[in-house]
Amino acid sequence: MSDPGSAHGHETPFIELDRDDWAALAPTVASPLTATEVIELRGLGDELDLDEVAAVYLPLSRLLSLYAEGAQNLHAATSSFLGERSPRTPFVIGVAGSVAVGKSTVARLLRELLGRWEGTPRVELVTTDGFLFPNAELERRGLMQRKGFPESYDRRALLRFVSQVKSGVREVRAPFYSHLAYDIVPDAEIVVNAPDVLIVEGLNVLQPAAPGRSLAVSDLFDFSIYVDARTADIARWYEERFLRLQRGAFTNPASFFHRFASLTEEGARARAREIWASINEPNLVQNIVPTRPRADLVLRKGADHAVSSVLLRKV
Repeated sequence: MSDPGSAHGHETPFIELDRDDWAALAPTVASPLTATEVIELRGLGDELDLDEVAAVYLPLSRLLSLYAEGAQNLHAATSSFLGERSPRTPFVIGVAGSVAVGKSTVARLLRELLGRWEGTPRVELVTTDGFLFPNAELERRGLMQRKGFPESYDRRALLRFVSQVKSGVREVRAPFYSHLAYDIVPDAEIVVNAPDVLIVEGLNVLQPAAPGRSLAVSDLFDFSIYVDARTADIARWYEERFLRLQRGAFTNPASFFHRFASLTEEGARARAREIWASINEPNLVQNIVPTRPRADLVLRKGADHAVSSVLLRKV
């Protein structure tokens, strides 16, 4: 796989560091997380452990905290130059990548690590699942089989939400999405209260502006991360995750996917491959991978789910 933004190995706007070189940049402090906390943070199928946290995510969290502090200093200097005393606004981080690549784990982990750096104690995380249209609306629009594609989201509502947070509104509310019900929960919401850092995680958060629109949510990000892996590896991870869910969450009668709980292992694998081939892979190829060059940093994973290299956009 070529570098993001490169053409056949030619010039690229990214610096690529292999895992060992990146790990050498880690702060000389112990990981603030315990092994139990790491287990609680990782998603189904992730092999995240303390070594991975120390080698990859501790240096990443330090880099992000430096960017956030730099943004605060720039804001203070600009306010002084303009003779104003405008309140500083949150530093917004976007985390993108495929279904099953582990981006949710990355986002949760960064929320925990960034919150322990002195300059960014208040960190909030919002996923774009809450901005999917409700299932009834998706059905009305004929989009239930394209759930997760850009057109299945209320992009205006997402843009309005991030714009309000970014402009310093003290309390901003987002819809709540239930993975059990596979739908937006009416009258439930997530409240974001003036954080130092807001992390926005989702499949398509790095999309450019929609046709006819001048602004995309990615235009409001101060830093963006793309979690990358070979498509064949992600497909395998998706299948294994589907099997774990079939033996776990799908057994709950309230689960939207309860009808899959009685499948044999062979039947469950076949169903997972069908969903991957008809929905998730086309979305990855058509919409998600093309946004990779827009990221500020790419975490490239190997077949074992561990990060093998890091690509950082040149400043």
